Amino acid sequence: MPYVNIKVTREGTSPGSKGVTREQKAELIKGVSELLLKVLNKPLDATFVVINEVDMEDWGVGGLPVEAWRQKNAAKR
Repeated sequence: MPYVNIKVTREGTSPGSKGVTREQKAELIKGVSELLLKVLNKPLDATFVVINEVDMEDWGVGGLPVEAWRQKNAAKR
């Protein structure tokens, strides 16, 4: 019984959106489940997928909040 936990930052993926849409979540669930079926022969009805959206201020990378980390890396380009 595979259990997959997907964590994403809660932010818009397009102008005006404030998070991942129901349709995007459904696509992630389907895609991950089908991948486990294809690669490991795990049945779809035995695969659990949980998606957690995390506020931007609750996510950090490289010792920085993710927004500061992104700004730092954008300045390097």
